[in-house]
Amino acid sequence: MKGLKKKRRIQVIIVAAVALALSTALIGYAMRDGINFFRSPSQVIAEPPAPNEVFRIGGLVEEGSLVRSEGKTVTFRVTDGGETVAVAFTGVLPDLFEENQGMVGTGRYVNGVFEASEILAKHDETYMPKEVIDALKEQGVYVEPGS
Repeated sequence: MKGLKKKRRIQVIIVAAVALALSTALIGYAMRDGINFFRSPSQVIAEPPAPNEVFRIGGLVEEGSLVRSEGKTVTFRVTDGGETVAVAFTGVLPDLFEENQGMVGTGRYVNGVFEASEILAKHDETYMPKEVIDALKEQGVYVEPGS
C-alpha cells in the first residue's frame, strides 16, 4: 500500500512539472510579439531592424527638426548625440512634446525612417525615460538637471 502512495505522489509531481513547463512555454510564445525592446538611434543605425519588426526608439527630439504638415502627420529627428534617425508620426502628439526633450516612440524602421504608431513624451520638467538617460550617458551627452 505504501508503494502505491509513493508511486502516485511521484506521478502527480511529474504531471505538475510538465504542466508548468508547458504553460511557461505557451506564455512565452504568446508574448513574443508583445515585448518591445528599447533602442537608441545609434543602435538602430548600427544594426537596422527588419521592416516588419516593432520596437521602441528613444532619445532627444533634435532642435529645428520638428515639421508639422497640414494633415496630422508630423516629422522630426530623434538623436542620442551620436546618431540621428528620422521619425514620421501620424496622429496627435502629447501636449508636452517639444524639441530638445526626451521621447520614446513605438513603431517600425522602414526605408531609413522610423514610422511611429505611438509617441510618449516627458510628463514634467525633469522626467526622461531611464532608457533614454542611459543611452545619452553612453554617448557622453547627458547633463544632470540643475548642473
